[in-house]
Amino acid sequence: MTDPASAQGGAPDAGSGVAAANGDASADGGAIKAVPVRHPGRWVAAALALLLAASVVYSVVTNPRFEWNVVADYLFAPQILNGLVVTLELTVIAMAMGVVLGIVLAVMWLSPNPLVSGVSWGYIWLFRGTPVLVQLLFWANVGALYPHVSIGIPFGGPELVGWEANSLFTAWVAAIFGLGLNESAYMAEIVRAGINSVDEGQTEAAHALGMTRIQTMRRVVLPQSMRVIIPPTGNETISMLKTTSLVLVIPLADLLYAAQTIYSRNYKVIQLLIVASIWYLVVTSILTVGQYYLERYYARGSSRNVKPSRVEHFAKNLVRWRAPREEGSVIPPGTGGGGS
Repeated sequence: MTDPASAQGGAPDAGSGVAAANGDASADGGAIKAVPVRHPGRWVAAALALLLAASVVYSVVTNPRFEWNVVADYLFAPQILNGLVVTLELTVIAMAMGVVLGIVLAVMWLSPNPLVSGVSWGYIWLFRGTPVLVQLLFWANVGALYPHVSIGIPFGGPELVGWEANSLFTAWVAAIFGLGLNESAYMAEIVRAGINSVDEGQTEAAHALGMTRIQTMRRVVLPQSMRVIIPPTGNETISMLKTTSLVLVIPLADLLYAAQTIYSRNYKVIQLLIVASIWYLVVTSILTVGQYYLERYYARGSSRNVKPSRVEHFAKNLVRWRAPREEGSVIPPGTGGGGS
């Protein structure tokens, strides 16, 4: 009797071939072996990277000119620790000012009022378009333009309260103004991008419920935009930590200024710069960990798969590498070894 498939002149499909293979494997009593794909290029690249890193570490550790004993002596010196405290205070206060002003500027920029939007655009254009070092020097010398600063009725009205500019704009205040106002211009762009990432239907639904524009922004839009705002804000915080080193030109006794003061006396320039770099790396690492957990917290509703941290990713790969590998993993007969 003629086979219907042969009578039609058609070849058996892929599914039939897989089924036949499974049938043959089952008949022979064997199993299909899936051999893992080899990646020799990865091993070569890993070996080269490891060799390069090991050579750099060996050179740094064994070079007597680094004088690591001097680094250890000054790592916890009181002057260095006091400078570290000033750096942390500048970072926190300037970032707080930048975030608050950035939110206000972003809301102003998105305002339907052209005057309010224009003022925000002009502010961002000015402070984002000039170097932060120039702004620090400007605020440190603002007393040359306005020797007396007062609050009162504008356009020649009576003065309510006033101060001498040199006593008001100390090095500390100049550093806060220079760093905070500059940062607010960048944070305004970040917040604006986060607000624009929220679907307009959310705003329309809030307005349909009777919420005002401010209530909609505070209760609906801003909470949803945090998923977009948090990652660049964390990067800006780390950048602010390092940007505080510019205040030594005012001068203000931050971490780098303290290291500079010490090596101007003992001429151990490289060693004191290493001390400052170690502390910058320590604080940056702590901020990076905090940024990761904040990102994971605000990304809960947007992704089912939580991205592991770099430490978790490295540990997972290490465990996978150390696990015993068989030459071929066995696929039970009847599964076909392929996707549907």
